[in-house]
Amino acid sequence: MDYKKAYQNWLDQLELSEELRQELEAITDEKEIEDRFYTDLEFGTGGMRGKMGAGTNRMNIYTVAKVTYGLGKYLLRQDIQNWEKGVVIAYDSRHNSRKFAEAAAGVLGKMGVTAYLFEELRPTPELSFAVRELGAAGGIVITASHNPKEYNGYKVYGPDGGQMVTASADALIAEIAKIPDVFGIPMMTLAEGRNQKVIKMVGENMDNAFTKAVTAICKPNPNSELKVVYTPLHGSGNQPVRRVLAELGYRHVTVVPEQELPDGDFTTAPYPNPEDRSVFTLAMALADECGADIIIGTDPDCDRVGVVGRNQKGEFEVFTGNQTGALLVDYYLKTRIDLPDNKVVIKTIVTSELGGLVAKSHGAGVLDVLTGFKYIGECMTDFEQTGDYTFAFGYEESYGYLAGNYARDKDAVVASALVCEMTDYYKKQGKTLYEALIELYKQHGYFIEDVVALTLEGIEGKTKINQIMEKFRQVSFPGFADAKLICFNDYEAGISTDMVSGVKTTIDLPRSNVLKFVFDDYSWFALRPSGTEPKLKIYFSVTGKTAKEAGEKKDLLKQQVTDLI
Repeated sequence: MDYKKAYQNWLDQLELSEELRQELEAITDEKEIEDRFYTDLEFGTGGMRGKMGAGTNRMNIYTVAKVTYGLGKYLLRQDIQNWEKGVVIAYDSRHNSRKFAEAAAGVLGKMGVTAYLFEELRPTPELSFAVRELGAAGGIVITASHNPKEYNGYKVYGPDGGQMVTASADALIAEIAKIPDVFGIPMMTLAEGRNQKVIKMVGENMDNAFTKAVTAICKPNPNSELKVVYTPLHGSGNQPVRRVLAELGYRHVTVVPEQELPDGDFTTAPYPNPEDRSVFTLAMALADECGADIIIGTDPDCDRVGVVGRNQKGEFEVFTGNQTGALLVDYYLKTRIDLPDNKVVIKTIVTSELGGLVAKSHGAGVLDVLTGFKYIGECMTDFEQTGDYTFAFGYEESYGYLAGNYARDKDAVVASALVCEMTDYYKKQGKTLYEALIELYKQHGYFIEDVVALTLEGIEGKTKINQIMEKFRQVSFPGFADAKLICFNDYEAGISTDMVSGVKTTIDLPRSNVLKFVFDDYSWFALRPSGTEPKLKIYFSVTGKTAKEAGEKKDLLKQQVTDLI
């Protein structure tokens, strides 16, 4: 069906809500109609994410209902008893998140599948924990993470509490594809579901259990003098992060008042991403007022955390995900001496090698997985069953971290607590977190990273991204500065090429559209189309003997690569 017919089909539907009908009728731009209807909003291996509104290529109650109906069918095909095990549903502070969560619960309830719906917004990691705690068949989180206010999303979790990996996601996608239309999917109201006891509310008891699991990972710090400024960036982290810090003994935690309460408009942070320095503007002003040692900020669904400390000049330094990850790996491994010899740190293929070198210096194994914390969670579950490794710590460059086995997704609650614990540890030694980072650089070399994200929307954007990826599959890139290319990895083809010997080997990871160029000094760059946004991401990680040398090499590599684009 072409986009014009799809558009008219929606207008012809009697059950289309009046709100969405008026939205469609008000559109005068033909390109806008095409963008809303030229395709179905894709449910991929990373779930579904898109702008909210009317249309097949938008997040709305109908597209949510379709995906949920497919999920219910998938779960019942896997095991007929999954109706009783049920699905846990959580949501963040975004507009329509509660509405979409209730719709998902209503569809499952109508199918006879028990839905465990959180009473209010909760962090994504608590959903992961709850799936495991309740022995549920799966989970759903309604969130678009750090995207602007126009977006929302839908993530699906398996029975281990981790996001669905490729094989399971493919089976679910096939089930969704069998559903011919988004209209007419049976759905009950929340009141009907509660009366029939197929929708059950989750609240305080789960909060208590989650808090207990998180605090068990951390060291108590009674009467700590550490001064912390915290911002939940209008999201779901406010209560759980503050509660955990208080229970661990951090008495001097000041919350940014303008960003404390849930706000789907993200009024003070239109792009609520802890990777963006601007979201910490209010926090830095507050930190100056109260003399804070550290600033922490969690994204709207509280699975990622940003950290701001002071450098040697007393100025604010926003740590990258790679820097915070390496610091946490170093601190955690040297303070958890009871970890067994088969301990392992897991990171992603687009994460800096600094954390890996740090982990190895503490006697830990290091594993690289594809981008996405679900692959870290998958390894955790495998190791729990096989005993081959003991999971110590997992992280990715995009500010996601996890210690402990209570969840299978990145957790900004435990990460916030560990950052405070680590900062207090160094403060007692007369050091700042920044000085601890410099010590790691002096020991292992200076690592500098950067990411270029090219936004390429619509049909033309998809075509351009594919063209760029194919170009780099064929490009000759022998090296830069004094670094020589030694390895080229094509993760979609599953082939790693040794550029010195020419020998090709198989990459033992699921297929993914990622290209990585590796040099002989631990530097590398990689290209990866985003799985959740219309973007092509180009990652750079460069090393040098000094910060100046690493910075100059990074700028040179970045220029050479972008020139090819």
